[in-house]
Amino acid sequence: MATLWSKVSAALPHNEEQLPLQFSDKVESSVVEMLKRSRRQLYSDASGASRTLTAQIILDFSWEKLNTGTWRHVDKEWRRVYSYGCLFKVAALCRGDPSADDVVQAVRTCDMGLLMGAAILDNILQVIVRILQEEVRKSTKPEEEREHTEVKRVKMECPRVPVIKEESAVPRIKCPSLERFSTSYLLPLRPVVLEGTIEHWPALNQHPWSIAYLRSVAGCRTVPVEVGSRYTDEEWSQTLLTVDEFIDRYVLKKEGVEGLGYLAQHQLFDQIPELKDDIRPPDYCCLGEGDEDDITVNAWFGPGGGGKQIHSPIFPRGHRQAVPSSITAPSQYQSGGGGESGRGALPGVRPGSVCGMRVTARRRAVHPRPTLALCPILRAQLLRQLLVVVTADPRVKNKVIFVRNNLS
Repeated sequence: MATLWSKVSAALPHNEEQLPLQFSDKVESSVVEMLKRSRRQLYSDASGASRTLTAQIILDFSWEKLNTGTWRHVDKEWRRVYSYGCLFKVAALCRGDPSADDVVQAVRTCDMGLLMGAAILDNILQVIVRILQEEVRKSTKPEEEREHTEVKRVKMECPRVPVIKEESAVPRIKCPSLERFSTSYLLPLRPVVLEGTIEHWPALNQHPWSIAYLRSVAGCRTVPVEVGSRYTDEEWSQTLLTVDEFIDRYVLKKEGVEGLGYLAQHQLFDQIPELKDDIRPPDYCCLGEGDEDDITVNAWFGPGGGGKQIHSPIFPRGHRQAVPSSITAPSQYQSGGGGESGRGALPGVRPGSVCGMRVTARRRAVHPRPTLALCPILRAQLLRQLLVVVTADPRVKNKVIFVRNNLS
């Protein structure tokens, strides 16, 4: 891996002058001096041990600041300090001829900076982690039959679903024009299921999403995993795992772990843009307020049959978002004032077990084919949130759902 450092160093500023360390008075001068020492070591012949030690001191001190009080009260300057500490540690790990374990640790360090820190130097940690990922992929290329072996172990459970009468079903139309959708459904506040609107996604064509694909793109990346079925449960917790560890432990149940683990409430597509490149916001989102860049895209990733309870965080203007009660439990939701409440069938939407990959927005229902379901109660304001839901259940492959509904 002697060439790895040349790739990483090419992404770094060429000299100390191009790596400014300017912080407000919220950051103690002693910490700034430690940052400057780490910067000098980066561009000198200092030993690897001294570089790593200085960077770790910065990380340990800033970590304490990040974990003091509530997150919203953490000053952004300390998040920047933490990111610089991650950058200096990654550089120390990659210098010379790093081992495979050093590279894996460097990837994790980048992810910690992306998760807990703030963007620095034009988001340099994102640039470096892509370089490191390529190195990891070279040494751990997945076998093609690996997925087939894994998916056989996924538990096959068919949840009980409510029956929806034909006369109550939401109407379905294929690729209506924007004008027709706006005048016939959005403005009159009529729910509708749109078919054939997302079949062009790379996630269904060039890069069909599967366990093997997710492993190849993101297997070595560290993500926050929520453990437990409800936030209100005493045993509910959060932990940091690589995507590979998460799949083995909570999707494939290789380690015999009981309970539910899932990935949610995390900007996965910001952390791993390669996955975001596989999806496309439907054109109907342009009818919402703001620009296309204003559309928030979130991810939910978990096992089938987990029975996860839906939660309802509050968004600006009273918007509410919900995620599935389980990856295979269709047509269920929770509504009411903030927090948990009753469960029931989403009115007028046919139930079905959709696995492989699913996409929902705001509230979700389940459909047997790639579809887009909209219930525009809040008119254009509804079209600003996407939630991508990924499953690993082998029963149905390459299925996508995009659902828009409001249950106020």
